[in-house]
Amino acid sequence: IKMAGDSRFPDVDTDGSEKSEEMEIVVNVGGVRQVFYGDNLNQYPETRLAELVNCLSGGYDSIFSLCDDYDPGKREFYFDRDPDAFKCIIDVYYFGEIHMKKGICPICFKNEMEFWKVDLKFLDDCCKAHLSEKKEELEEIARRVQLILDDLGVDASESRWKRCQKCIWKFLEKPESSYPARVIAVLSFLFILISSVVMCVGTIPDLQVVDAEGNRMEHPTLDSIETACIGWFTMEYVLRLISSPNKLHFALSFMNIVDVLAILPFYVSLTLTHLGAKLMELSNVQQAVQALRIMRIARIFKLARHSSGLQTLTYALKRSFKELGLLLMYLAVGIFVFSALGYTMEQSHPETLFKSIPQSFWWAIITMTTVGYGDIYPKTTLGKLNAAISFLCGVIAIALPIHPIINNFVRYYNKQRVLETAAKHELELMELNSAEGKATGSRSELQDLSQEGIEGPFYSSRIKVSHSDTFIHLLSEEKHYRTRLQSCK
Repeated sequence: IKMAGDSRFPDVDTDGSEKSEEMEIVVNVGGVRQVFYGDNLNQYPETRLAELVNCLSGGYDSIFSLCDDYDPGKREFYFDRDPDAFKCIIDVYYFGEIHMKKGICPICFKNEMEFWKVDLKFLDDCCKAHLSEKKEELEEIARRVQLILDDLGVDASESRWKRCQKCIWKFLEKPESSYPARVIAVLSFLFILISSVVMCVGTIPDLQVVDAEGNRMEHPTLDSIETACIGWFTMEYVLRLISSPNKLHFALSFMNIVDVLAILPFYVSLTLTHLGAKLMELSNVQQAVQALRIMRIARIFKLARHSSGLQTLTYALKRSFKELGLLLMYLAVGIFVFSALGYTMEQSHPETLFKSIPQSFWWAIITMTTVGYGDIYPKTTLGKLNAAISFLCGVIAIALPIHPIINNFVRYYNKQRVLETAAKHELELMELNSAEGKATGSRSELQDLSQEGIEGPFYSSRIKVSHSDTFIHLLSEEKHYRTRLQSCK
């Protein structure tokens, strides 16, 4: 260990006689040597490397406060840091900006920048977006871990009704919480399928019956099955509403609005059937009931509640609005151009089917989308050539945004699987630490954690989690900088 005033370090410039601008220093980071000059480093005097230029006059206490080791003979500073990240960070002294190389963990790179005291504003915008995405992933993992911790905790001070509400909510909303909850989720899924099948089968004429007035109606057996399904949906919705921790948010949620739309037509049509005949003509009541029965198709969207694949598809489409907008723009331009050309070229034929340009829009739509019903078709040579060009352009226009949309779907699906695995892994590490006495599992601390919530980027440090390479910074306020021997998994 090198101590201040040791005779083996005679080269320390204690009087500061050497000009810092002309000084040459050697930095060894993880075995990679770099030579710097004082005039370059002093461009950013608040950085750690710039402080090295002036630390020699402060003695060895000042030196070892900035680096891990120092060789006075070679005037070489040693750092046990990531050399790959360091190669990117030193670009700020030469180019004024920093680009993160592919393969470096953004969170680790951010920690390296904080160690070298380089401001994040020098990071390029493209790299900042990657860093923000990684932060969002860690926040999502921390949120999932917190939700699981809240589910595991039992507060003895809560009333019996509150505990009952939580049990019902977990039972209906979280199938993974217990085996009975999974059974209820499967039953709900089967009721949705049965209800959808009954709705379709009820429209088959051979399975319908004729009432006293001679009107066709659904078979009584199918009607009974429909009533049982609606009873299940109603009971499920009411229990979820009663046990919901935030009833306003629950009522305004998109999937819960779908649930209401799937249930409401049954009760409205039932009311109109029994009471509406006294207030209005029977034909008007039947038309209203028929319109409400069509609204039963909304219940098929309830499948999205039990299917992660449908949820992923919905998210992928939401993220692909730009690509879908480009597709619609291409098709709109093509439809307008080719319908106008088709109308103009077909006017010379005496039996033309293109009566007007708006009427030609329909032909352009079914041609560019390669549907081709054949109800409208060109009869002249130029018209057929125009049709051939239009469906070729349609194929190209439709194929262009397909890859980005599929890419968004695959990316989000893989991301969700990674986040689920990471959350489970973090919980396993927390359980391991708890068993070793390195973390506390008392309910009071879990209560403190839930009361504090997410403030800024970090959780409360009362729960100590694993300090492994998969350490989630959002679950602790402590800084854990990784050495060059560690990697981001």
